Amino acid sequence: MKPLKDIIHRIFFPDVLVWFYPALLIIPNIILDITEFSSPLVKAANILLPLGVYLLLMGLWKNVGRTALFLFPVLFYAAFQIVLLYLYGESIIAVDMILNVFTTNVSEATELLGNLAIAIITVLILYIPPLIISIALVSGKKYAKADTMRKARKTSGWLLAVGGVCLLACFMFVPRFNVLRDIFPVNVMHNTVTALKRTAATEDYYRTSANFSYKATSSRPVEDKEIYVLVIGETSRADNWQLFGYDRPTNPRLSRRDGLLKYPKTLSESNTTHKSVPLMMSWVTAKNFGDSIYTAKSVISAFNESGYRTAFFSNQGRNHSFIDFFAREAQSTVFLHDDSQTHYDAELVPMLSRFINESPSNKLFIVLHTYGSHFNYNERYPADRSVFTPDGNTEADRANRDELINAYDNTIVYTDALLDGIISALEAQNCQSALMYLSDHGEDIFDDRRGRFLHASPVPTYWQLHVPLLIWMSPQLRESQPELYVAGAKHQNLNVASSRVVFDTMLSLAGIETPYADRAKALTDSTYHQGKRLYLNDYNEGVVLDAAGLRSYDRDMLASKGIAEK
Repeated sequence: MKPLKDIIHRIFFPDVLVWFYPALLIIPNIILDITEFSSPLVKAANILLPLGVYLLLMGLWKNVGRTALFLFPVLFYAAFQIVLLYLYGESIIAVDMILNVFTTNVSEATELLGNLAIAIITVLILYIPPLIISIALVSGKKYAKADTMRKARKTSGWLLAVGGVCLLACFMFVPRFNVLRDIFPVNVMHNTVTALKRTAATEDYYRTSANFSYKATSSRPVEDKEIYVLVIGETSRADNWQLFGYDRPTNPRLSRRDGLLKYPKTLSESNTTHKSVPLMMSWVTAKNFGDSIYTAKSVISAFNESGYRTAFFSNQGRNHSFIDFFAREAQSTVFLHDDSQTHYDAELVPMLSRFINESPSNKLFIVLHTYGSHFNYNERYPADRSVFTPDGNTEADRANRDELINAYDNTIVYTDALLDGIISALEAQNCQSALMYLSDHGEDIFDDRRGRFLHASPVPTYWQLHVPLLIWMSPQLRESQPELYVAGAKHQNLNVASSRVVFDTMLSLAGIETPYADRAKALTDSTYHQGKRLYLNDYNEGVVLDAAGLRSYDRDMLASKGIAEK
């Protein structure tokens, strides 16, 4: 039997590759023209210009196999883009999506990839054979005919000419047109460079933030015992919480709790963990994120400066992001996943209790970062804690939605028990204490005809933004600082940008003062003002929701909940 490359040489002629390879590379452009809301002029330029460039390059050198290999980065982007479109149904490969590749831990990546089999197999079938053929053509020194190359160059000339006219028209007649954002793969290349720049800035964080200080002080007596806990949820959406009107009993314990304040009109300012959590934990907002996040420290440092003993306990893995950096500010830091074992969020409760009981300080501040409702849902709780069944099918398919929802709702029930356990641990201390809980973002679970699933999509949805926010205060705190509870209760029905209020509300609860605090952002302050809603987009710009890409489905859902877009 002849070697494989000899067979390929006989079947696949280099002349075919001249035309076939550009056709493969242009597939993402065609799909994006279908999925994206843009001008016909932009759609035309998005097809004609890249296709013209691909054909021109294939027609310049007779060793077309080598040219095809030279275009491998474009092929890689094309494959990545198709997988992304399969996952989210729209949008280019965003900066945040590239960063997510580097800030997602191995277990999360494995869970996700296992449910993208169809998309991955598709791109492998599309793009691996041309690579093999290209290598075979190079090794066999098979070259394209001069006539084929001449026709390719001529065709590319026409495509580039017409595409150039469309591009000029885009600059003249399409508002906000930007080549670096609107033409594939130029936009993805630009996003890659941006992601690399952000990564470099992140790597330099310890230097750029070294001299930062909140200049924070406590206004409370030193001898008063106070414990404050910030619980950061993961991928929990408000619509599946009984406390926020869900018709399933997903909060059987918290629904019986006294001293609990609920904020049903809360939206996250980001649908990505690596942005939303740092926003929650620092004074930085969506408006100044890009300029300030690389120099700021977290709320943990403000408590440190005020004489508190601090801790950060996480049931997530390290990902070398700002979350890790902020965690190291605490005097006690533990990532349960450092041992590479499976852990449930409930393990955070005894850790909290031990820290409280063994601490020599009267003033304690603890941040708990949960795994919450992150996919795969049924792996977030023990099998014997299943309330809604069946919940075993985790394949990302619309046909499995009922089981996915059952498993997701079970994660909410488990979170309910977790928060109730934390409150019980605080009650046992008989002191001034408070807990604040909110989720970093929500999740799509095939909720409408778009068929969207998961989160962190370049264009957010209602389901990814509407999150639960709770505050609990102990009887002792309510008695000694009654104005906090009164103000918090008064603001329960106002619009809230989740990450904008955490820093100031935690400081308000603890009576900590700093020049960076803004009382108008604290839910527990009488001067709280809801402010303008912003969303931190892919380019680290704080934009109004109208510019974030929300569709009619999302606006209808916001309206049905009485949540303002502005």
